[in-house]
Amino acid sequence: MGRHSSGAPLPRQGSVVASVTGPVELDPAEADALLEAFRAYEAALMTNDLAVLDASFAPGAATLRGDANGLLVGHDRISAFRGVRGGVPARTISEVHLRVLSPTAVLVVSVSAFAAGGSGLQTQLWEKVDGGSRWAISAAHVTGAAPALNKAVWRVVGAPLVPALPAAAVAGPDAAAGGGAGSASTGRGPRALEGLTVAVKDLYDVAGFAVGAGIPEYLAEASVATSDADAVHALRAAGAAVQGIAQTDEFAYSIAGRNVHYGTPPNPAVAGAIPGGSSSGPATAVSLGQAAIGLATDTAGSIRVPASYQGLWGIRTTHGAVSTRGLLPLAPSFDTVGWLTRSAAVLRAAAEVSLQDAPGAGFAPMPPLSPGLVTFGSNEPVLAPKTTSPAGEAGEAGEGAQFVVSRELVASCAPEVQRAFLALVEEPVFGSVDEVDLGDLDAVFAAFRTVQGAEAWRADGEWISAHPGVLAPDVAERFDIGAAVTAESEAAGRQALAEARARFDEVLAGRILLLPSASSAAPGVNAPAEEIGAVRAATLRMTSVAGTGGYPAVSAPVLRVPAPGGSAPVGLCLVGPRGSDLALIDLAASLADALLSRP
Repeated sequence: MGRHSSGAPLPRQGSVVASVTGPVELDPAEADALLEAFRAYEAALMTNDLAVLDASFAPGAATLRGDANGLLVGHDRISAFRGVRGGVPARTISEVHLRVLSPTAVLVVSVSAFAAGGSGLQTQLWEKVDGGSRWAISAAHVTGAAPALNKAVWRVVGAPLVPALPAAAVAGPDAAAGGGAGSASTGRGPRALEGLTVAVKDLYDVAGFAVGAGIPEYLAEASVATSDADAVHALRAAGAAVQGIAQTDEFAYSIAGRNVHYGTPPNPAVAGAIPGGSSSGPATAVSLGQAAIGLATDTAGSIRVPASYQGLWGIRTTHGAVSTRGLLPLAPSFDTVGWLTRSAAVLRAAAEVSLQDAPGAGFAPMPPLSPGLVTFGSNEPVLAPKTTSPAGEAGEAGEGAQFVVSRELVASCAPEVQRAFLALVEEPVFGSVDEVDLGDLDAVFAAFRTVQGAEAWRADGEWISAHPGVLAPDVAERFDIGAAVTAESEAAGRQALAEARARFDEVLAGRILLLPSASSAAPGVNAPAEEIGAVRAATLRMTSVAGTGGYPAVSAPVLRVPAPGGSAPVGLCLVGPRGSDLALIDLAASLADALLSRP
């Protein structure tokens, strides 16, 4: 046997142990015990033996495990993550290096070779625990083989999948003269989104591809689109390329981000947490840096929730402001186009090129609500805010800006979110913030769910009836509820929403409603169905206000709340008057700059 730098012999482990070095010697018996524990851990990984895996990590709140998806702190969080991971790909250990830090602490670095190809690296700090009776991992970092495609995030992806439209093909008649400020192509210099990439939610038509709606059986029967959806075309015309088609919750009828067919995308902002949905794929793709823009939809929070959970920027646009041609509907009375980005500047650029043909800075009159029983009232812009300027001194977030909060609305939130939000709105940058009474929000939410469910069943019920058992139980249950909505119940729900919309318009009077974008930080991937359901109901009670009013709503990543092992993001939501989309982004950006630059 060889010897390491301090003179101790190499453990009797064969050629897999490449070196043993360090400032102190390790007793040979302890070396054998350590390597035996290491081998037992590797064997447990291959069989997904949760009991052995749990015992292999040191007990306590200080134990660490990190990988490309983030850091888990504490034995309990690591154990919970492992319980839903489902094992690791088959691999063998090809090389092990030991660095002896002390008689009771050894750094173990190993190289793995995966049966499916590729290699990985594991760095583990093993320490004596339980009074020195055994070795366990107190900190670990795992680098796995890079996947060619994470199917939980992407349905199909390219480099790019579809290029931007040629500038000459989209130049308008005024291109030679330079075009307008909102033109996708001015004929001078790069276009607004030149060089950026888009993750398209799997609800939009992309020419040459079929829509899958998060369901393999639906994809198998879908026709290939012959042209882009209008929202896709607008981005490509502005110079953006389609990086790929990203996953969605089934028929977009969820805000969790979990998909029983393709898996749950990671949440890079909160390791071991759900990503938020239904725009889960676009959100995670943007959060991971695999796309600059996520083209998404928001019916009842499907942009605002993943933006909140992952610390992204997002906007639900004024209802009807962006064309939904080429979009698979869920509930047309509430469906809106929107985007997820890592910065306010890119969010504004995507919104501007998509809203440029709409009057009133992004406002377009909302069509009558299908099936035309009752409309929600006036679609005219309500006292749109003045053009905002960047935040200056405290209390000067934007000229003429007025903010309101509803404590009854925020009461749905987890206590830590309530505390963080109420402390935030006390910041001088908001100036005077008024409290408002929006009425019976539980009744509004109930009416919203009734109308949404009825429309969702009209959109997808025929296919669902022909394919029993395909949907996840929670999604299937929502469609079952929608199928049971009677014409009388739907009409009553529409009337209630029309009255609520008129009341919201009167109470808000053109002011900006502030609220958290979600009722909590992202729940864990192992959260029970009851917890996910409770979070969903509390969040939708808040998000349905913008849906009822047809209002635009921006989620800005400016809040953080305590979470297991550290903290987690929560979005600040700004709900503005119909037609104020671009001004609302500008205002949110100026507020974020002021808040994040605080000493």
